[in-house]
Amino acid sequence: MSRRRLLSQASMGFGAVALGELLGGPADANADERSAAKPPAHSNELPGGARLRRTHHVARAKHVIFCFMSGGVSHVDSFDPKPELEKRHGQPMPVRVERTQFNNNGNVMASPFRFLRCGESGLPVSSLFPKIGEVADELAVIRSMTTPVNEHAQGNFFMHSGMPFMGHPSAGAWCAYGLGSENENLPAYVVLQSGDATPPHGGVALFSNGFLPANHQGTILQADRDRPIRNVRPPEPTDWQRRRLKLTRSWDNHFLATTGYDPQVEAAIANYELAFRMQSAVPEACDITGEPERVRRLYGLDSPNTQLAAYGHQCLLARRLVQQGVRFIELSCLSQGIGAGQAANPWDQHGDLEKGHSAMAQQVDQPIAALIRDLRDHGLLEETLIVWAGEFGRTPFSQGGNGRDHNPMGFSIWLAGGGIRGGTAYGATDELGYHAVENRCEVYDLWATVLHLLGVDHERLTHRYGGRDFRLTDVHGRVLREIL
Repeated sequence: MSRRRLLSQASMGFGAVALGELLGGPADANADERSAAKPPAHSNELPGGARLRRTHHVARAKHVIFCFMSGGVSHVDSFDPKPELEKRHGQPMPVRVERTQFNNNGNVMASPFRFLRCGESGLPVSSLFPKIGEVADELAVIRSMTTPVNEHAQGNFFMHSGMPFMGHPSAGAWCAYGLGSENENLPAYVVLQSGDATPPHGGVALFSNGFLPANHQGTILQADRDRPIRNVRPPEPTDWQRRRLKLTRSWDNHFLATTGYDPQVEAAIANYELAFRMQSAVPEACDITGEPERVRRLYGLDSPNTQLAAYGHQCLLARRLVQQGVRFIELSCLSQGIGAGQAANPWDQHGDLEKGHSAMAQQVDQPIAALIRDLRDHGLLEETLIVWAGEFGRTPFSQGGNGRDHNPMGFSIWLAGGGIRGGTAYGATDELGYHAVENRCEVYDLWATVLHLLGVDHERLTHRYGGRDFRLTDVHGRVLREIL
């Protein structure tokens, strides 16, 4: 018997035992204690899509919250102040202008927002984000991020997976594949939506497991709905379900054997088992009725701004999911209607940037700052890494008079919590905010750093597909130790 067959059969054997346990009793939302208590095994290998049994080094973080600002936030209006733009406002660009998405390029455009030095560190933060400015000492701003693509769908795929097209696993799927979840009743990778939030350009494929086993794909939860997932509440008595699952298990075991114990088939079976357990775990995790009123106000759930309240619901639920042991959580921006970009990319202001960015910042500023404070108050910030990023930045010159086009050649993102040295500004763009010129970073560096903080060597977390070993950072990536 080959080593692969032995591992597959052993894995199926354990899977059958687990299914027998869940069939023998009710779905238990607190069963994660059983999973978390299991001692690590001796191997770092990932047979059949199993998680690492031991991290490569000591982890600083256990969870990731990805605040994706779809559409492309203007770095020169948020976290990268450029006084030179004020001096040259209205003048032609003094340097060569690269091709842009629409090639409707105007003159230098100063930021309509003020920058303030915030916190003890004096980190410059735009007046767009007064609440985030109050927690500036927790942020490490990377001002020299770059991406090779200049279009939304490609940019979204690249920021999520390191590849500019669909078919490759997202960072959340890689984290789930490598580390699994601390809670066997909830997915390791969850994408939160609320209000009118929709997936960015690229669609749900942005949260795909790609060629990794199917149980590592992102699970979308509607944070502010009575039923976060359709059909999460069974239409039939639980004992009926158990009888159905018992019969299904016998069919699945037979089919799995006919496939030679295909890991993808085994992953599909694991998804059905997880779905059964989620019936009680998801409603309990998403029920915020027991949260104190002061916490609800902190996140802005009482705000007359329905978009702010809806995004605040996501942020509050993100904290609850961290407490429940979910590994990777992604938050979704909502549309702001006319003047604030398209629904899929609401930060995309090719015109009327001041109005659109103001509306979007108002939506996310208070909730994200509340998330940082709340995690800190619960003692969870040290083990939770927050990543704030869009797919690219925006040009220092105008488009259509008062908007900005896409700029992939230098933009800002930030990280907080989980092993990050706060109050830090790393890297730099030129005096106009056009090109990264100091400590130039790539998206691969971001995810190499995230994996490092999770205790994973990005060069060793691989999956063989199509005859080669793939990884999240492809053949690139370096850990940004300067911000740790």
